[in-house]
Amino acid sequence: MVQTLNRFSLLLAVWLAALLPAHAADTNNVYLYTFFREPNGQNGLQLATSTDGLKWTELKAPNGSGFLKPKVGGQLMRDPSLQRGPDGVFHMVWTTSWGRPPVFGYASSTDLIHWSEEQAIPVMENDPTAKNVWAPELFYDAAKSQWLIFWATTIPGKFPETENSGDNNHRIYYVTTKDFTTFSPTKLLYDGGFNVIDAMILPANGKYYLVVKDETKNPVKKHIRLAEAANAEGPYGPAGPAISSDWVEGPSAIKIGEAYYIYFDHYVNPHYYGGIKSTDLKHWEDISPQLSFPKGMRHGTVLSVSPDVIEHIKAFQP
Repeated sequence: MVQTLNRFSLLLAVWLAALLPAHAADTNNVYLYTFFREPNGQNGLQLATSTDGLKWTELKAPNGSGFLKPKVGGQLMRDPSLQRGPDGVFHMVWTTSWGRPPVFGYASSTDLIHWSEEQAIPVMENDPTAKNVWAPELFYDAAKSQWLIFWATTIPGKFPETENSGDNNHRIYYVTTKDFTTFSPTKLLYDGGFNVIDAMILPANGKYYLVVKDETKNPVKKHIRLAEAANAEGPYGPAGPAISSDWVEGPSAIKIGEAYYIYFDHYVNPHYYGGIKSTDLKHWEDISPQLSFPKGMRHGTVLSVSPDVIEHIKAFQP
């Protein structure tokens, strides 16, 4: 009798599982996307939310403009990268200018409505010729209980083998911090032998995948590639082949159900926000026609949050 019941329970479980979507979203969480709008994000941080990772709805800031207005560096707010720490505090970094000063912006918040004082974090002061600090990205390295902050910088004269590959010659640099007050010395995070920008880290399968944009213009590449490492700080191996079309940037990755999604900004005509999807990080499907994003959305970051975070923001909407 017990064996019969066990067999029936197993069959019932299999039957119920077959009724569920293959890549059902996590019902305990919703998704939040940071972004900016042209020109250069002067109106500040913009937010959108989704329950399935496909249809994104814009959240309106209490003041009808941005959730945080840029005040430091070059007073731009491009490429906002937002992550939530283990203590529940949200931390955000962003691009403050196209060139010098070579700093990134930083602020924190517990509710995404009220923010700390903005700071300009100087990270390339030891390289006086550094041209820029672009698209800083946050990643919490749980294995070391520390944050990685990494970005793209061009230093004239370095990496001469690719100096004619585009308008700049970027590599990915990084610092670590535990408290956003003191920072490690700046180090090189990734040199894959090509001009590279817009890096982000995706942990998966016990590894760390560095998602990057190959910025090579001569000949045109401008697509997304993946490199692997055993540790968040690397060393990362050679980048694999292109997994997206050309002329895309700002990749942001997340796992939803059993699938990995990488969203991107297709920044030439026709301009649109799109994405690709994979269950094994090797074979990728372009799902751009299935996606819906706020009009004019530009490069940001996606993360998973509890529904109460979104409800709290909506309570302040005009």
